[in-house]
Amino acid sequence: KTAFPPNSTKKITMEMGGPSVLGQGAMDFKGSDAKMSVVIGAMAVSDLVKSTLGPKGMDKILVSGDGEVCVSNDGATILERMEVQNEIAKLLVELSRSQDKEIGDGTTGVVVMAGALLEQAELLLDRGLHPRRVSDGFEKACKVACDHLDTISDEIKFSKDDISALVEVARTTLSSKIVTRCLDHMSDIAVKAIMAVADLERKDVNLDLIKMEGRAGGQMEDSQLVYGIVLDKEISHPGMDKDIKDAKMCILTCPFEPPKPKTKHTITVDSAEKFEALHKQEQEYFVEMVNKVKECGANLAICQWGFDDEANHLLMQAGLPAVRWVGGVEIELLAIASGARIVPRFSELAAEKLGSAGRVREVSFGTTKDRMLFIEDCSNSRAVTIFVRGGNKMIIEEIKRSIHDALCIVRNLVQDNRIVYGGGAAETSCNIAVMDAANEVTGIDQYAMRGFADALDVIPMALAENSGLSGIDSLASIKQRQVAEGNPRLGVDCKQAGTSDMKEQRVIETLHGKKQQLMLATQVVKMILKIDDVIAPNAYQ
Repeated sequence: KTAFPPNSTKKITMEMGGPSVLGQGAMDFKGSDAKMSVVIGAMAVSDLVKSTLGPKGMDKILVSGDGEVCVSNDGATILERMEVQNEIAKLLVELSRSQDKEIGDGTTGVVVMAGALLEQAELLLDRGLHPRRVSDGFEKACKVACDHLDTISDEIKFSKDDISALVEVARTTLSSKIVTRCLDHMSDIAVKAIMAVADLERKDVNLDLIKMEGRAGGQMEDSQLVYGIVLDKEISHPGMDKDIKDAKMCILTCPFEPPKPKTKHTITVDSAEKFEALHKQEQEYFVEMVNKVKECGANLAICQWGFDDEANHLLMQAGLPAVRWVGGVEIELLAIASGARIVPRFSELAAEKLGSAGRVREVSFGTTKDRMLFIEDCSNSRAVTIFVRGGNKMIIEEIKRSIHDALCIVRNLVQDNRIVYGGGAAETSCNIAVMDAANEVTGIDQYAMRGFADALDVIPMALAENSGLSGIDSLASIKQRQVAEGNPRLGVDCKQAGTSDMKEQRVIETLHGKKQQLMLATQVVKMILKIDDVIAPNAYQ
């Protein structure tokens, strides 16, 4: 930490009715000291995640305070789980979170880009440029870069029957993740899940209809897409049918138990006859409930609440399989998938409120007697489940995060089908366009625009270095060929495929995601450059 300047003015602020002197027992950076602390904090975060960029990027092990270990190369996950103390580094964590919520992918790239812009801003400030002029120049350069991305973008065509173009984009997203061993399989699962819930006419995708479940054990290749719902539950009684064909299910939010009076009451049982009468009445309640379920035509009962052994035994005797303690979110998904109506009272049960499924089966895994319920071939297949298998819980969680990124990217393509080419090709092409625009600008803004162009070079250089190539040589070669050939699709050959044309390698990114990266990074850097005073009290005396 930079020491508090000895001759600086102390600031008096009122807090909780009394004065708090900042400068004694506090950090108070002003002017160039503040700017330096800002830039160093941001660059440290940017350098940390830069090594995870690209298909050959490295992973990070994150250890929580209670000893839980997480291995990931997802930028948003790494920054989310870090205990960041620096104020500006926290802004970059928020930046990564914004990219994750809006786009779902590119969380590492946006932080690396912001760090590169701050590095260039530091050089410009050292030359005596005012921070506002630097941020204005960055804003102009960002607009030039975004407009240029529109001109070099392509459109991809897809339909319900032809999803090959979407699978290629999902492959690019997943190529830097843990699932590279079965890239085609995972890409196919992600795209089919999106197409199952997408409304192509309205260009709308509801990701809430896609549920992800995982179970440790088995191989990654055993992961599958279930056109229906997977519940982490089991049939309530061992004697019940475990495989139900053409299931007609009733979904209940009322418990299988006798009604309870709402006032305080006392029952005195002082003879065997009274006990028998009480037991008989309770039995009649249960029998009546079971009969109502049977009469409406249901052959499977899904209950949000539990029921005791008495009700369980009567359900088994009646030949009615049942599932208990099903959560509210799962019940809603199940109702959407099966076309059922959620029934709050037994008296409201009717045949038209039942849901239908082609098959409901209980599946057991390994020797641990873990069981899950697969509800497949539902009448409305708009609700689907991605069932993930992996060696342990840590791998399963990383696979889920990877598939979520792919789902978000495919959703973005359904909404806007324009794409640009990855591998640093788009950034290099934007660099050339911004440099050309800067040469036509008079005044101080041209220096900031050139700084923005130099920051764009960081992405292709990081991709090359992470792939074991020379960053400067690779970048110089790509830039020279792009200028000479006028081909904006040339990028870093990270996979050593023998060609630098990203269209041939099918390395594709969404236009919306790439533009969002540049705009979010520029907005955050503009905000950071306006800071000239950092006041963070450590302790009050």
